[in-house]
Amino acid sequence: MARKPAKDAPKIGPKIRRLRREHSLSQAALAEKLEVSASYLNLIEHNRRKLTVPLLLKLSELFEVPVDQLAEEEESRLYSDVMEALADPIFEEFDVRNTDVRDLVEVSPESARALLHVCDAYHTTLTDARSLAASAADDPDGRGSLGGLIGGIGASAQSAADVVSDMVQANSNYFGDLEDEADRVRREIGTVGGTVRSLDALSEYLHQAHEVRVNFVEPHDGGKGDLPMIRRYHPQQRLLEVSQRLTGASRSFQLAYQIALLSAGSVIDMLLMEKGLKEGQARALGRVALANYFAAALLLPYDEFLRSARESRYDIELLQHRWRAGFEQICHRLTTLNRPENRGIPLHMLRVDLAGNISKRFTLSGLPIPRHGGACSRWNIYSAFLNPNQIQAQVSKLPDGTAYFCIARTVVKGGIGFGAQRNVLSIGLGCDVRYAREMVYADGLETGNPERFAEIGVACRICERMDCTQRAFPPVHLRYKIEENIRGPSPYTAPGWPHHHERPGGTR
Repeated sequence: MARKPAKDAPKIGPKIRRLRREHSLSQAALAEKLEVSASYLNLIEHNRRKLTVPLLLKLSELFEVPVDQLAEEEESRLYSDVMEALADPIFEEFDVRNTDVRDLVEVSPESARALLHVCDAYHTTLTDARSLAASAADDPDGRGSLGGLIGGIGASAQSAADVVSDMVQANSNYFGDLEDEADRVRREIGTVGGTVRSLDALSEYLHQAHEVRVNFVEPHDGGKGDLPMIRRYHPQQRLLEVSQRLTGASRSFQLAYQIALLSAGSVIDMLLMEKGLKEGQARALGRVALANYFAAALLLPYDEFLRSARESRYDIELLQHRWRAGFEQICHRLTTLNRPENRGIPLHMLRVDLAGNISKRFTLSGLPIPRHGGACSRWNIYSAFLNPNQIQAQVSKLPDGTAYFCIARTVVKGGIGFGAQRNVLSIGLGCDVRYAREMVYADGLETGNPERFAEIGVACRICERMDCTQRAFPPVHLRYKIEENIRGPSPYTAPGWPHHHERPGGTR
């Protein structure tokens, strides 16, 4: 059942400002259409005034965007993140119920985000402290990198990765200004008879537009003791070095990335300023993220790429062949196709390593992706490791009944050649089950039969499935019982034990 629109939709102001700009409307022009003052609209766009339901409906009609995409998406994600944060064992003694969290998110989203910020800081500091303890054990005299690690603890209340991830998520992973800049550069490359799919054309553009020479070198050419290098830019010499051990697709991407910094650097800086990333590691990482976005937009032009995705029914391997790009690059570009007047399927994407660490997370499908740690082990992104290089398809449902269609496949990142360092990762891509038939991988699957859907959760500590044989931790929001004489599906349940036995006061 659809929830009511949020009373105070988190982060909806920047979304309204983005939609207004995409429709080439001034604040005064939009305010007139909404029948409010320009100053009031300015306060809404900066999240300083509540957005009333009548205004929300007018905006939905004006921009042809469903109300739930304007408001509920952000509320739902914030709710999920706060629930995950409160699942930490340090909150176990507090009887916080799910209705309490829902009220907090709806009535005071800024307070909810403040709580999340504190939890992020705790998680980051705890991780650093554990690393410090391990380093201290290996370095009892305090030499080596121990001092640097001590100085780093607590340096950032929220990790740069979380800040940038939140910024990308709040913008629905679509940056129209960067798409426009990529189109401009693509036209400039075309004027000299080149194509962005050609390494020679990209190299020539760097030389003509920015007087930058490109050399393909061995990854250790930088000098004795240097870390393995895949790309290094020397500003003074106007020289870009790229590892010759990379695949052709990866080389093209590294050249496109450098073009982003040189041709669209001012636009990237403007976007980061607008998003509040003005300094520090978050800004540096934000520049990397947006330069990567530009590179993908340059190599995979929006309209043409979306058209080919629809024609192939999102057949990623066919798209790889057509666009000469890697699996992860194609998946990531598919998540950015969110232009209001020409949208692709609303997708989620995540990337995990063999230890279960989530290093990339983005969701427009509605699937809650854990902010820290690993996700439910029943997700096919983990079983994909058992069948390397094969696409695994899964139709699944959460305990609340929401269903998703997901595919997953492993990728190997690293250089080519004997001795090259490589890393095996799993990439997951998916959508609400309503869109499953638009993807070729759903053919032959029973996407309309909920009884056949795989039962998954989000993470063990907040999952209600007490009958799960893969439960690794007890639920923090339900009573559980360890019975030494009886063994159930997991150590925390016994046969016949009620699946929905709540703590006093209700569930979280």
